[in-house]
Amino acid sequence: MTKLQIRAFLYQLGCFAILFLSVRYLVAMYTNLTGFWIPMVAFAVGTIVSPKFKALMTKDGEKLFMKWIFMKEVREIE
Repeated sequence: MTKLQIRAFLYQLGCFAILFLSVRYLVAMYTNLTGFWIPMVAFAVGTIVSPKFKALMTKDGEKLFMKWIFMKEVREIE
C-alpha cells in the first residue's frame, strides 16, 4: 500500500468512527431503541453518510479523491 492509500484508509476510518459514535449517542438518547439495534442503526447511518476516500493513479501521479453523498462532484484532496 502506498502512503496515499494508507491516508485514504485512515481518513475513511476516522470519518466513519466520528459518525458512528455520534449517531450511536443520539440514537441511545433520543429514541426508544435498545440492545442490539442501537449499534446497528449507527452502523447503517455511518456507512451511508460517511465520505468515501480513494487514492488513484492519474497522469500527474497518485492523487487522493473524496466522494460524499452531499456533494455532486468528486473532490480532489491533494
